[in-house]
Amino acid sequence: MANIIDSFINIPRQKEEDFWTPVIIDHIRQLAYDGKPLDILQPDEFSLRILDNIYFKNLSSNVKDNPLADTETDLMGLKLSVPLYLGDMSFGALSGNPNIAIARAADITKTLSGTGEGGLLQEIENYERIYVQWASARFGVDYKTINAGSGIVIKIGQGAKPGIGGHLPASKVTSKISSARRIPENIDAISPAPHHDIYSIEDLSQRIEALKLATGKPVFVKVAATNYIPYIVTGIARSGADGVIIDGQGAGTGATPEVIRDNLGIPIELAVASSHDILVREGLREGFKIIAAGRVTGALDAAKLYALGADVVSMGTAVLISMGCIMVRKCNLGFCPAALTNKTDGTKVYNIDFGVNNIVNFITGFRLELANILDNLGLKSVDELTGKKNLLYAKNISKGAGNILKIDAEYSKHSSNMGNFSPNRKYLNEMITKGDVPITSMGSTTSPEVVKPSRIIDWIRLDGAQVTRPSIDPYRENIDTTFYLAHGKIRMSIPVILDVSSQREDIKESLYWASLFMGNLVIDRKYYKNYKKITIIRDGNLYRIKNLKFGEKSNPGMDGFIIGESDSQEIELSDLDMKLKNVGSRYQYDIMAYISKFKNSGDIIKYLALGADSVILNADIFSDSLANNYTNLNQKALNFLLIIKRELALISGAMGVSNLQYSITGNRELLRAVNMDEELEERINVPEAGS
Repeated sequence: MANIIDSFINIPRQKEEDFWTPVIIDHIRQLAYDGKPLDILQPDEFSLRILDNIYFKNLSSNVKDNPLADTETDLMGLKLSVPLYLGDMSFGALSGNPNIAIARAADITKTLSGTGEGGLLQEIENYERIYVQWASARFGVDYKTINAGSGIVIKIGQGAKPGIGGHLPASKVTSKISSARRIPENIDAISPAPHHDIYSIEDLSQRIEALKLATGKPVFVKVAATNYIPYIVTGIARSGADGVIIDGQGAGTGATPEVIRDNLGIPIELAVASSHDILVREGLREGFKIIAAGRVTGALDAAKLYALGADVVSMGTAVLISMGCIMVRKCNLGFCPAALTNKTDGTKVYNIDFGVNNIVNFITGFRLELANILDNLGLKSVDELTGKKNLLYAKNISKGAGNILKIDAEYSKHSSNMGNFSPNRKYLNEMITKGDVPITSMGSTTSPEVVKPSRIIDWIRLDGAQVTRPSIDPYRENIDTTFYLAHGKIRMSIPVILDVSSQREDIKESLYWASLFMGNLVIDRKYYKNYKKITIIRDGNLYRIKNLKFGEKSNPGMDGFIIGESDSQEIELSDLDMKLKNVGSRYQYDIMAYISKFKNSGDIIKYLALGADSVILNADIFSDSLANNYTNLNQKALNFLLIIKRELALISGAMGVSNLQYSITGNRELLRAVNMDEELEERINVPEAGS
C-alpha cells in the first residue's frame, strides 16, 4: 500500500551550514499554511551573500493584510498576478504529482511554471500557464509538446551545472520516466553538454526563429550565470528571443556533479545587474524580458532583483519547501521523505491537493508581502520597481561587486577575517570508495556565499561555456588532461603529483602503485632505486622573485619552482607566473603549487588558471579520507587519481576546453572573483564576476 504524503514533515537538525536556514524554511512554511503576509523577512546580518547585503534606502517594516500596490505584470501577452515563475523542474527530477500540483497552482494564481527537460506529462499538457523546455537531449519533445502551454524555453545552461547537460541517475529512470522521456529504463539519462545544432549565436537565432514559426509562441533562452553573462545576454537579445532566464550560482537541481555545482557560475544579483545595464546601453532592453533565478527566498529577495533589473523572478527550491521539502539533499537518490523527488515506483505518493493548496497559499503570501514592500517604497505598481537601482544601497561588499551592481555602497575588506579551512571528507571518502564522480543535489553549500572563505581561491568561480562558444561533452568527447613538465621530459596523465613522504608504508605503496598505473609522479624523501629520480633543491632564494636571474643561461639545470603553502600562496603563484611572462622566460620554467588544504578538483583548475603547471598534493588528503579503513588500499588510491582525472575533464568540458595544459594554464579569463577585496583581485589579475 502506498504511503501518502499530505502533511508537513518535521525538519531535521541541520548538521552542516546551509543557505536554506530554519528561519527561511519556517517563513516559507508559514506562508504556505495560511497565505497571510508575515513580515519582511530580513537576512542574517552576518550573511555572506551579496544580495543579503543590499538594502532599500527607505523601506519600513510595516506589513498590512490589505496592501494597495498593484503586483500585476504582463509577460509576452500573458497577465501575471505577480511577476513569478515557478522554476523549471522536470518529471524525473520531481515524481509526477508535484509537477501536476505546480502546474495547477500556476493556473489558479495566474503565475507561470516551467516543465523542465523531462518531456510533458499527459496530466499537465492542457494547462495554459506552462513553458515547455527545449533542452539538448530533446527528451520526450515533439511537435505536440512544443505547442503546449504559453511559451518555449531553450535551455542552454542552468545555475547548478553550467556547461554540462541534465543528469537523471539510473535509479530514478523507472518505467513511467522511460515512457515520458522515451529512453531505456535503469540507465543514466545524461543530456549532451551542448545542443549539437547550436554552436554559435547564429545557430541560436535560427533555432529561435524555427520554434516561433512552428508554434507562434514566445521563446526564452535559459542560461547559467557565468563569465561574460552581459555579452551572452545581448547576443540572445539580438538573436530574436523574447527574453532570458538567468540561473545563478546556488540554484537548485535534482542531480549534478558536486565539483561542478561548487565551482562554476556566479551570483544572480551580479548577473542581473550587469545584464540589465548592457541591454540598456545597447538599446536592447525595451520589450526584452529578464527572469532571475537562483536562491530567491521570498518577496524581499525578489524586490531587490527587480530593482537590479529583473522583470520576473523564478523560485524553485522555495516552492518545493512550501510543498514540504525538508532539505535532506537526497533528490538524486530517489528516497525523498516528502515524496517530491522520490522514485516513481508507487511506494510513496505525494498528495496533489496538499501541494496545490500550499503553493497557492505561498504565492498569495509572497504577493501580499511584495505589495507591502512596494507600498513602503511609495510605489504604485511592481513595474515601477524594475531597474530602479537608485532605491538600493549596499554594505559590507567589495568595491568590485559595487562597480558591477552600480549602486551606492559602503565597501569592506574580507581577507582580514577569513574562516577556518575544513576539508569535505564525505566527498573525498565517496570518491575513493565508490570510484565515481560524487553526485549531489540542490544548491551549493560552500564558499563564498554559505561558508566563509578560508583561502583566496574560495572567492574564485570558474566559467561555463554557453552561447558564445559551445561546451564540450566529457561523457562523449575526449578531453586531454595530459601535462608535460621539464620541456617535455616528463609526461603525466593529470597535473597532479603526490607527496607521500609522511605516509605509513602500506599507504605509501598503494599511492606508488596507483601513480605508476596512471603515469604520474610521487615525491618521497626516501628514494626508491627502481624509480627515476627528480631532484628538488630547497633554496629559499629561488622562491623570491626579486632574486631570480633571467635568460637562457641563467639558473643552469633548474627546470622550475615550487610555491609553498601559505596564506598568500595564490598571490605568489600569480606574481611568479606574470613576472616570468613579462620578461619572456615563462616557458623556460615549470611552476608547481604545493597543496594540503584541498576541497575538490576545482582547486586544481583554479591553481592552473592562476599560473601553475601542476600541483603537488600532500598525501594526507588521501589518508584522511580513508576514515581509518585501510582495506583495498590499491583500489582506493587508484580511485583517488582516476576520479580527479574525470572531474578535471568534467570541468574542462564545461568550460569549453579540450586540452588542459594548452588552454587553462595561466588563463585567468576562465576565472571570476565574487566579492573579493579589490587589492587581491588586482594582485592575481582576476576580474569581478559579472564583468
